Amino acid sequence: MIMNTTDTMNWQNFKETLLQNPDLDLQFQYGEGKLVDAAYHITEIKQAPITSVDCGGVMNAWTEIIVQLWVPENEQQDRSMKVSKALSIINIVEKMLPLNPNGTVKIEFGNSQFDTRQMFPNEITVQGEALLVDLRPDAVQCKAISRGGSCGTNDKGEECCTPVATEKPKMQLVNIATAKETSCSPGSGCC
Repeated sequence: MIMNTTDTMNWQNFKETLLQNPDLDLQFQYGEGKLVDAAYHITEIKQAPITSVDCGGVMNAWTEIIVQLWVPENEQQDRSMKVSKALSIINIVEKMLPLNPNGTVKIEFGNSQFDTRQMFPNEITVQGEALLVDLRPDAVQCKAISRGGSCGTNDKGEECCTPVATEKPKMQLVNIATAKETSCSPGSGCC
């Protein structure tokens, strides 16, 4: 089975790939020829709802499902955990925290030679007795570009990072000291 994604992988597709390969060893590759040590543990699975406002003033929302891997310093192991063991951890998590099937999957990993970071599953392949999850780094992006805009100044001299101009509502100012009414009522303009 080969799954190559140019876009991010969602939780449902990631989990379905695991379910199709329960008897294989689950291995992660974080760099060219660099495998996460076979003694790794899945320490937690996080669900992170994210809400942001980009430079163009547009609100964005998505969910990330982050699987954290940890390698204990003095633990040796010849083979990685079976996919079925990873699925049992996922089952424990999902009993307490229903995971968004459309959430973007990220794998969080670091060791003494590789700074901890979150990476996307890029390609998932069967390599002998292992299900190999090739990871690619996350990258900063400008959402204005992905909406067809530009980052910087376009050919009209407009900057992408300037929020869309909207007419501000006009407010009537009232001098409370000279107002005849002593209390505010809805629509009176005093509050």
